[in-house]
Amino acid sequence: MDKKRVLLLPLAVAVVIVGAAASHLSAGTPKLRAVSKAPRVAVRHVNPRLTRRFRAATWRWQAVMGTPRSHIAAALNTGRALRFWSRHARYVRRLAARVPHKSAWLCIHRYEGSWSDSGDPYWGGLQMDRGFMRRYAPRLLFRRGLANQWTPLEQMWVAERAHRSGRGFYPWPNTARYCGLL
Repeated sequence: MDKKRVLLLPLAVAVVIVGAAASHLSAGTPKLRAVSKAPRVAVRHVNPRLTRRFRAATWRWQAVMGTPRSHIAAALNTGRALRFWSRHARYVRRLAARVPHKSAWLCIHRYEGSWSDSGDPYWGGLQMDRGFMRRYAPRLLFRRGLANQWTPLEQMWVAERAHRSGRGFYPWPNTARYCGLL
């Protein structure tokens, strides 16, 4: 009757000794066969469309806020890229929600109109005209139309861009006075 004995070595290699009997093993040289027990790594397929969606959302909010685009040196179908873009999209979205002077913009909005106000010649909750939109948000104007089709955050970031350029709250002279900003 053949017996098999397995000896485990510290290097995670199993040595299988094949012999007929214990007396036979002592008399002759055993036949050794090395079997590798390396751990297998499961490769998870990542859909690059999902990664592209997170990347597009990140870049969109970075463009609205006026910050430079983020980049990673990894292929879109890797888990590393998916983790990076999903985390970065969440981070950038949280940053976008914290608009500087948000309370001031909400006060101006209270006196101006609804966020989806489409009355000509001023649109949106902060009553932006075409020249204002063309100057401070040409990409949004091209891709999303007039300010009444933008989200309130996008409208506030465009107004913040005008404020940072040196115009302050002067494009809204009356409502800024009502709010105590001028």
